[in-house]
Amino acid sequence: MEKVIWRAFIDAIGTTIYIILVASFMFSLQSFSAIEVKTVMIPIAMLLLFVCSAAITGFLVFGKPAMLYIDGRKREAILLISYTIGILFLITLMAFIFLAVYFNLVYLR
Repeated sequence: MEKVIWRAFIDAIGTTIYIILVASFMFSLQSFSAIEVKTVMIPIAMLLLFVCSAAITGFLVFGKPAMLYIDGRKREAILLISYTIGILFLITLMAFIFLAVYFNLVYLR
């Protein structure tokens, strides 16, 4: 059981790190917003990034549980996906709490 929780934690942290990297990349692109570029490549690139991100995060969250389920270890697979989603929910909740505190400290002075 402890091994499943540890694996769920690693999967959730890996997903979080990937999301942070992609969001940081997208945030760094704001420096180009002053330049008006009219090309179809921008929406193509964003959609490709979206699809690749969905595939990568899908693998990080559902890859190991799917393998466990196929191997007949259904209870362990369900526990792993449940713990992974639960930990991701807690990380998301902490991010929103951080944003609320940051907003109150910086912008509502």
